[in-house]
Amino acid sequence: MQNTHSGSCLCGAVQYKVDGDFELFYLCHCQHCRKDSGSAHAANLFSTSATLTWISGKDNVVFFNLPSTRHSRSFCSVCGSALPCLQAEGKLLVVPAGSLDTTLPNKPDAHLFIASKANWDEGLEHFPKMETYPS
Repeated sequence: MQNTHSGSCLCGAVQYKVDGDFELFYLCHCQHCRKDSGSAHAANLFSTSATLTWISGKDNVVFFNLPSTRHSRSFCSVCGSALPCLQAEGKLLVVPAGSLDTTLPNKPDAHLFIASKANWDEGLEHFPKMETYPS
């Protein structure tokens, strides 16, 4: 049975569907992924066999490739949210895990480029965990 996942951007201007399985799930700590996620790492799913279908808002999808690198990304032109993109001449689908609206059964396979991780990205599991903003 083939898995189907749906996803969208933050503002809802773009919606998509992915048919197929994700082969890999990486948390990447490289400087490029930290910059474009604004966080400690990017969380991306990878597939060489799944298909991407834009349900709505395809005209709002912007593709960006960082010159002289293999780093590229797609995002919503309205809200800036990360969206799926095809890489490696269309042979590799990369889906930001946080853009999915469906439940993901996968757990990350590995942390990548940990030598590049932020200096504050250590022991984060020991900090307080809150359900909402602090009062």
